[in-house]
Amino acid sequence: MSQHKEKYTIDFTDVKSFLEMHFVIKEALNFPDYYGCNWSALWDSLTDMYGEPIHIEILGLENIKNRFGEETVDKMIEIFKRFKHFEKSFENDIEIEIALGKTKTTIA
Repeated sequence: MSQHKEKYTIDFTDVKSFLEMHFVIKEALNFPDYYGCNWSALWDSLTDMYGEPIHIEILGLENIKNRFGEETVDKMIEIFKRFKHFEKSFENDIEIEIALGKTKTTIA
């Protein structure tokens, strides 16, 4: 992890390929160059972020749903939910906000 940000924004609005989706995640969250561009790598890299307050905003999920299907969005959200609740001592330090259109929800 290169440096901590006050807020990490993952914007999928213009993503056109599955690999590009992972590049957007990698860049937005400052993941290392060796990030594997798959769901296991996302989990591993997220858990490396524990120990600092984290605010992640996710934009453009409707584009991901339209391009790759609801299963892809569900899998990604499942990983972020598990991340928020995996380490109970950091649970209150992690905020994950999802914007769908004009509606914003926070993973509880």
